[in-house]
Amino acid sequence: MIRIALRMLTGDTAKYVGLVCGVAFAVMLMAQQASIFVGLMLRTAAQVIDVVDADLWVMDPRVIYVEEIEPLPESALWRVRGVAGVGWATPFFKGLTVARAPDGRLQQVFVLGVDDASLAGSPPRMLQGSVEDLRRPGAIVLDRVGALFIWPGEEPAPGKVLEMADRRATVVGVAEASAPFTTFPVIYTRYSEALRFAPPPRKPLSYILVRAQVGEDIDALAARIESETGLLALRWQDFVWRTIRYYLTRTGIPVNFGITVALGFIVGAAVVGQTFMIFVLENLRQFGALKAMGVSNGTLLRMVLAQAGAVAAIGYGLGIGLAAVFFEVTGRTNVDLRGFFLPWWVAAIVAGAVVLIILVASIASIRKALTLDPAVVFK
Repeated sequence: MIRIALRMLTGDTAKYVGLVCGVAFAVMLMAQQASIFVGLMLRTAAQVIDVVDADLWVMDPRVIYVEEIEPLPESALWRVRGVAGVGWATPFFKGLTVARAPDGRLQQVFVLGVDDASLAGSPPRMLQGSVEDLRRPGAIVLDRVGALFIWPGEEPAPGKVLEMADRRATVVGVAEASAPFTTFPVIYTRYSEALRFAPPPRKPLSYILVRAQVGEDIDALAARIESETGLLALRWQDFVWRTIRYYLTRTGIPVNFGITVALGFIVGAAVVGQTFMIFVLENLRQFGALKAMGVSNGTLLRMVLAQAGAVAAIGYGLGIGLAAVFFEVTGRTNVDLRGFFLPWWVAAIVAGAVVLIILVASIASIRKALTLDPAVVFK
């Protein structure tokens, strides 16, 4: 009977293709928009994610997200280093300045200052040059995409020169940095150099990066730092979520993307539901013939659900495949969309939404098939 149900489904090619395309469109729209939303939220904390050396970020308790910096006095660094269980603690500077290329082009840039001695906080993935080259006077490492903004059409390479705060900076390396929320180039340099390239406020220290001693409980260490210094100590994951929560609650981004995802669900349910209803209505005589031959309601129910399941599986596969191809292609060809991807859990949630769409579309259709009078076949 399942085979008969599938042959009934594919017998009308136009409606079959319409059902599959309706599901595929809804899946692609929901998966694409949800994934872009996730990618944007991760971009808000890109600089935190890229620091792989530290267990804890220490900051002023009033800091709500990574861009809202309340500078610390340099004495705070020594207080943190004096807490039992701290393996090392290093300064980290984050600021904005304007870089001038030799041709006069201006570009606002993020300046990240890492520890002079250990270079903790340096970019995790170097494409050209070495992190150790940062020890040279005036040395900077520039992210690959940021270099394209400063020198359009040119391949980023060490040896290029910039001017920041009337000081000469030499590119000694190119790194692959996570895309920031705002499309400013990211420059890495030593902490002492960062204070020259991006003149800081009276208190220059943005954050303190802390690595716990081997075997030390990180949560206990964070609590100890907070109680002894009065500062806020967060795991990098917690700092990422703290930043994301700020954008979720203080901006209209979630509402805008939520409306688009909801429209994808509603349109998909409406199109698939209407088309599936028409399909069942046009096949009532066939269902009536089956009932006249003694086929039970349970079998008819399985047949309708098999048809709905086939449409859902094929449509979902096409839609999620198109969404994945979209991110793969745009991530390679468009620097503005780099870093966006299709998370597995988004695909799983969309699969659940498709099941719900198919159930909504099937309810009325199943009722028509189950309450059908077999005598309809003789009319």
